[in-house]
Amino acid sequence: MSEQVLSEGTWPQEAEAAINDIRKHVKAANISTQLKSTNQRIYINLTTLENSDYCIEMSSAGFRVVGRTYDDTTLAIIENMNYETPYALLNSISQKYRESFGGELMNKLLDLAKRET
Repeated sequence: MSEQVLSEGTWPQEAEAAINDIRKHVKAANISTQLKSTNQRIYINLTTLENSDYCIEMSSAGFRVVGRTYDDTTLAIIENMNYETPYALLNSISQKYRESFGGELMNKLLDLAKRET
């Protein structure tokens, strides 16, 4: 018997929170309207800053790429690596994500340093 980590209604809230965290560092990210979420997983369609499309599965195991186009789960049968956070997944698939995230972090550190002087 599979473990129910979140209710089916809670997954969209969790997915929206993850999307909001990464929104400035991707071109687009939305919950799939074509793939049905369950009490075990939900799917996010994502376009990186390089214009690469992915379908991401979010589950209690983490985040993983399950398709190379929106609403595509053909890679789900392959043992793709699960990432604990959306940041770790994006770090592995998008160089521009790393640059965008790193740039934002650098700006925040510079602002903090200015306030301390």
